[in-house]
Amino acid sequence: MADTAATTAAAETALDALRARTTIVADSGDFETIHAFEPTDATTNPSLVLQASRDPRYRHVVDEALAGPPVAGVTRAERVMTLFGRELTRVVPRYVSTEVDARLSFDTDATVAKARALIADYAALGVPADRILIKIASTWPGIEAARVLEAEGIACNMTLIFSLAQAQVCFDAGVTLISPFVGRITDWYKKTEGVESYAPADDPGVASVRAIDAYARSYGYPTQVMAASFRNRDQILALAGADLMTISPALLEELAGLESAAADGLIRRPTDVPLTRLNRAGFEWAMAADAMAGEKLAEGIRRFADDQGALEEGIAAV
Repeated sequence: MADTAATTAAAETALDALRARTTIVADSGDFETIHAFEPTDATTNPSLVLQASRDPRYRHVVDEALAGPPVAGVTRAERVMTLFGRELTRVVPRYVSTEVDARLSFDTDATVAKARALIADYAALGVPADRILIKIASTWPGIEAARVLEAEGIACNMTLIFSLAQAQVCFDAGVTLISPFVGRITDWYKKTEGVESYAPADDPGVASVRAIDAYARSYGYPTQVMAASFRNRDQILALAGADLMTISPALLEELAGLESAAADGLIRRPTDVPLTRLNRAGFEWAMAADAMAGEKLAEGIRRFADDQGALEEGIAAV
């Protein structure tokens, strides 16, 4: 009986197995909760920070933002984001992603200026630039901003990736990391095709990440691929072996309570897509020709912009 109990206690969880194959990134501003899952990195966005800022446990973070002097190029709401980012750097050993205002997604110069201001604000908070990834929407102007920032040593996380075309341009720009949105891709296809659910092998969001990853590895791009926006654990397990995954606390908890089972995960095969270098016209046409990617990118930018506005209103009301 004692041996059985010991074996049960030592049983590997699905989260343990996933961690052995993939870098785990917590998708949250709740730095106390995610500590238990021992993620390597953390990502945030205005919505997650707004949610965390309303938690009484974190009122001191908001108070610090409101009490400090104005920071050049950084709003009060953005100072709240960098303060939460600072706290997250105390929980994770590597990167914390902080988002540029989505309303700047079509302005390269403004995106570059905002990213520099956020990095300067982190430096004032004692957080070095090599701990931060600047999140930028993957429009053409956004990717061009990332090209400039990466050349300056500011690492970027290109978000709202819905197509191989976006990934190709990001790879050529030399960005540190891209975030394809698994769940939102699947949502679009479920609605368009009238399908209630997909088996992991047939899931369009899973297939998109596999295609992007295969292209990156086939042509030797160093950019890391971080699968994001998961709707369920099956999508996660189907992509085990990806460079990184950013996962919500709820799904991390579910994986931690699930006994490990055999899963094929991400199977890397050479791509059959030729090496492609897109100029702006080619990129814009590819996005226009891909209804899902064009619609989801625009929708994602609108949602992130709304979240930023809600964060600003929430901080102003404190």
